[in-house]
Amino acid sequence: MPLSTLVTIAGRRWTVEESFQTAKGQTGLDQHQVRRWHSWCRWTTLVLLAYAFLAITTATAHSTSAPPGLIP
Repeated sequence: MPLSTLVTIAGRRWTVEESFQTAKGQTGLDQHQVRRWHSWCRWTTLVLLAYAFLAITTATAHSTSAPPGLIP
């Protein structure tokens, strides 16, 4: 593989790793005590949906301009 491809893959991995750490901290991904597969699956799905909601809300808030008279 060319070096540029490996660098691109490593960069994407870093982004995924940061997103996962943020999800753990902001949405409580690390607060569940796993006992069964179904409970872990439900908890993880709920947390990832909450994180997706937060990410979309943040992106929408950053894309809108500030009201007149306020600093963007």
